[in-house]
Amino acid sequence: MRKISILVVIALLFTACKQKFTVHSTFYFWRTQYKNQKAETEYLNHFKSKSLYVRIMDIDLNSDTQEPAPVSPITFKDSLPSKIDIVPVVYIVNNVFNNLDENQTKLLANRTAKFVDAKVKQGGKQNYKEIQIDCDWTQTTRDKYFNFLKLLEQAPIFKGKEISVTLRLHQVKNLISSGIPPVKKVMLMCYNMGNLRKYGEQNSILDMNEMEVYLKDKLKSYPLKIDVALPLFSWAVIFRKQQYAGISKHINKEELNNTKLFSRRKNTILYDLLIDYPAAGLKKNDVVRWEEISTEDLLATSSFLSRYLKPEERNLVFYHLDTDLLKTFKHENLQKVIDNF
Repeated sequence: MRKISILVVIALLFTACKQKFTVHSTFYFWRTQYKNQKAETEYLNHFKSKSLYVRIMDIDLNSDTQEPAPVSPITFKDSLPSKIDIVPVVYIVNNVFNNLDENQTKLLANRTAKFVDAKVKQGGKQNYKEIQIDCDWTQTTRDKYFNFLKLLEQAPIFKGKEISVTLRLHQVKNLISSGIPPVKKVMLMCYNMGNLRKYGEQNSILDMNEMEVYLKDKLKSYPLKIDVALPLFSWAVIFRKQQYAGISKHINKEELNNTKLFSRRKNTILYDLLIDYPAAGLKKNDVVRWEEISTEDLLATSSFLSRYLKPEERNLVFYHLDTDLLKTFKHENLQKVIDNF
């Protein structure tokens, strides 16, 4: 009995002495127009966010010239809050790197640097420490993408600034074929991990089984510092004759609960459309899969990650800063998620 008591005391002491690492919480801003909205700024202030990850633009191939070009760049109607640093984010479609030669890659890096710097200044910021590149690279584009990152870091405008990149689950699991990007820090994207286009009841935004398979035995050995991004969003995935037909921005949860429009399949996230719905571009018998994230989902994810990530200071970024989305998540619930790390 005495031996058991001693072991309990030792365990308690070990738990008490376990170092707690700081988690810096903030958000992505992923809209094409920035306006300083009070409710969103209050969220940043509440969580003492020191920075905001702001999508500057996408880069895709121009359909006419087949050259990389900016897509839907952000416009700043207001300046960013004075106490918030900006982390500009550029999303690059993977196919951009398929056929780039060395000169084209260098040109893309220089143009990206100049475009980002100009947009940051438009947002009222003269200085910034980090630039994030978001690209779901593959084995075939890996070398050209990694070369782009090196050239981007060498761009005179980005002198002294840190380049970070996003990291998908498959790039963790398939470390040898995916390679290690030439940066010091990555952002693990813990969403959009299921098969969006597959017909069925699965939630493609967040799937704990997928996380187990891809991350459980790999996270602690990943050689770079890992920040984490978690989802707050929901969406309506449309299927027509059991074939993927896209994501509708015209359908919300309230409409799905309208029994004159939709019939929910019992105990599922599938809804059958009862009539033609031209306002949303839908036809009778189309099926909507409503995917959303709950506080319980986020708590389960953060508990899993806290077990397998290296114990270190990190950023936790929620996707994304939007007044309508934030109504779903109370301050105290998001704080529980943050405290789980």
